[in-house]
Amino acid sequence: MTSPNSSYPAVVIPLAMQHYMLLERNLLYTGVTRGKQLVVLIAQPKALAMAIKTQRSQRRVTNLISRLSSNV
Repeated sequence: MTSPNSSYPAVVIPLAMQHYMLLERNLLYTGVTRGKQLVVLIAQPKALAMAIKTQRSQRRVTNLISRLSSNV
Protein backbone atom coordinates (compact mmCIF):
# COMPACT_ATOMS: atom_id res chain seq x y z
CA MET A 1 0.00 0.00 0.00
CA THR A 2 1.23 3.48 -0.80
CA SER A 3 1.14 6.51 1.43
CA PRO A 4 -1.20 9.39 0.53
CA ASN A 5 1.71 11.52 -0.71
CA SER A 6 3.37 8.91 -2.91
CA SER A 7 4.86 10.00 -6.19
CA TYR A 8 6.57 8.12 -9.00
CA PRO A 9 8.89 9.14 -11.83
CA ALA A 10 6.36 8.00 -14.45
CA VAL A 11 2.68 7.10 -14.35
CA VAL A 12 0.63 5.44 -17.11
CA ILE A 13 -3.14 5.79 -16.81
CA PRO A 14 -5.33 3.64 -19.07
CA LEU A 15 -8.96 4.77 -19.31
CA ALA A 16 -11.44 2.46 -21.05
CA MET A 17 -15.22 2.25 -21.01
CA GLN A 18 -14.99 -1.39 -19.90
CA HIS A 19 -14.08 -0.07 -16.44
CA TYR A 20 -16.74 2.64 -16.31
CA MET A 21 -17.27 2.22 -12.54
CA LEU A 22 -13.73 3.54 -11.95
CA LEU A 23 -14.06 6.54 -14.26
CA GLU A 24 -14.22 9.34 -11.71
CA ARG A 25 -12.59 12.74 -11.51
CA ASN A 26 -10.95 12.14 -8.13
CA LEU A 27 -9.25 8.93 -9.30
CA LEU A 28 -8.01 10.59 -12.49
CA TYR A 29 -6.68 13.54 -10.47
CA THR A 30 -4.90 11.19 -8.07
CA GLY A 31 -3.23 9.33 -10.92
CA VAL A 32 -2.14 12.48 -12.73
CA THR A 33 -0.72 14.12 -9.61
CA ARG A 34 1.39 11.05 -8.73
CA GLY A 35 3.68 11.47 -11.75
CA LYS A 36 6.83 13.50 -11.04
CA GLN A 37 8.34 13.63 -14.54
CA LEU A 38 5.96 11.89 -16.91
CA VAL A 39 2.23 11.12 -17.02
CA VAL A 40 0.82 9.19 -19.96
CA LEU A 41 -2.94 8.97 -20.51
CA ILE A 42 -4.04 6.17 -22.81
CA ALA A 43 -7.74 6.80 -23.10
CA GLN A 44 -10.82 6.30 -25.17
CA PRO A 45 -12.19 9.83 -25.68
CA LYS A 46 -15.57 8.86 -24.20
CA ALA A 47 -13.90 7.32 -21.14
CA LEU A 48 -11.79 10.43 -20.53
CA ALA A 49 -14.86 12.67 -20.83
CA MET A 50 -16.77 10.45 -18.41
CA ALA A 51 -13.90 10.49 -15.88
CA ILE A 52 -13.74 14.28 -15.99
CA LYS A 53 -17.51 14.73 -15.62
CA THR A 54 -18.18 12.10 -12.95
CA GLN A 55 -17.93 13.01 -9.30
CA ARG A 56 -19.75 10.27 -7.37
CA SER A 57 -17.48 10.24 -4.35
CA GLN A 58 -18.61 13.14 -2.23
CA ARG A 59 -17.49 11.66 1.06
CA ARG A 60 -14.71 9.26 1.91
CA VAL A 61 -15.85 6.04 3.53
CA THR A 62 -12.88 4.78 5.49
CA ASN A 63 -14.50 3.27 8.58
CA LEU A 64 -11.65 4.91 10.48
CA ILE A 65 -13.53 5.26 13.76
CA SER A 66 -14.56 1.59 13.84
CA ARG A 67 -11.03 0.49 12.87
CA LEU A 68 -9.47 2.56 15.65
CA SER A 69 -11.92 1.38 18.29
CA SER A 70 -11.45 -2.29 17.37
CA ASN A 71 -7.66 -2.02 17.78
CA VAL A 72 -7.78 -0.59 21.28
